[in-house]
Amino acid sequence: GFHPELEESSSLLQTAVAVLQSSYLDSTFQDGFQYSQAILVENDVFLSELKAFAQAKEAAGYSQEELEETFAFLLFDNEEEAKEVCQTGLRVNSSSISTLGDPAKGVYISKYADYLHPRPWYHGKSGYIVICKLIKGKVKVVSENYTTSYTCPSPGYDCHVALSRNNVPPKTSHCQAFEQSQYYVYEVSGGSTAERPRQICPYIVI
Repeated sequence: GFHPELEESSSLLQTAVAVLQSSYLDSTFQDGFQYSQAILVENDVFLSELKAFAQAKEAAGYSQEELEETFAFLLFDNEEEAKEVCQTGLRVNSSSISTLGDPAKGVYISKYADYLHPRPWYHGKSGYIVICKLIKGKVKVVSENYTTSYTCPSPGYDCHVALSRNNVPPKTSHCQAFEQSQYYVYEVSGGSTAERPRQICPYIVI
């Protein structure tokens, strides 16, 4: 018998794995992960808000490159947390990192699929990765701030990235590599910060 939903979930799994593997910082990890199941997140609200964000920024004169959809990643230990983000979206105050911007005014999300946590995975650990679609918009490179007077969202930008992210040196600790490969994403309108930036849209849980 032909089970379309199985067929669909296996091709979804392939899509998800392809996205993840093309987003590894360290290609030696290529065979280090096993992915078992992918669930498509279909949240019309988030999809339409992502589109609305793109349209608004296009009207504001953003380039195609700035409006391009890319992928970013979140890791959760349990399925409930992963599902919750898919239902309620990625909200401010959800991050323990604060090096690129105030966690109360924006959200953090990983650029690489293999650096999803300050500590490396140990053998046998499992978790849930939420693959999100992300429109980076205007990106500002900021230097990391380890003080408690947090960097605020920059007017006219949508995203902060770390100064050193392009050349994460091989000797960098896993924790530093993790921090340096984060996007800090925010949406400020009329002086107040959105609770959930529209430019991040949960896409697949794996």
